[in-house]
Amino acid sequence: MAPNNDDEKYMRMALAQAQEAAKRDEVPIGAVVVCRDKVIARGHNLTETLTDVTAHAEMQAITSAASFLGGKYLTDCTLYVTVEPCLMCAGALGWSQISRVVYGTSDDKRGYHTYCNVPFHKKTEVVGGILAEECAKLVTDFFKKKR
Repeated sequence: MAPNNDDEKYMRMALAQAQEAAKRDEVPIGAVVVCRDKVIARGHNLTETLTDVTAHAEMQAITSAASFLGGKYLTDCTLYVTVEPCLMCAGALGWSQISRVVYGTSDDKRGYHTYCNVPFHKKTEVVGGILAEECAKLVTDFFKKKR
């Protein structure tokens, strides 16, 4: 699907969340959930902080968005995330029936596309490659510092 005019704006917000993760020495992945042109949730990786392998940026944002909306379905929402969701996060997004998923850079090692083509709800629109270079650079630079 094609990007819309606001995709870069909201992806920059997700990048800011990724930078927050990096400050905590977490893998720098960030996410925001937008519903009817309003940011209703934000998240970044917290797997090290919480010692929880499920504490991915998307999972944090999904939980926060559902709490904000008072229900488990995110049918009028878009998730912006800096890196392609893993299979776990893609599955959770599928169960949430989110309307759109917009990601920055692909993840050829652990992204959902490595395991299956369409883990999302059949009506979910997926857009990739928004600010891909900036999103990829943040993760690449993080792991270079680790080596």
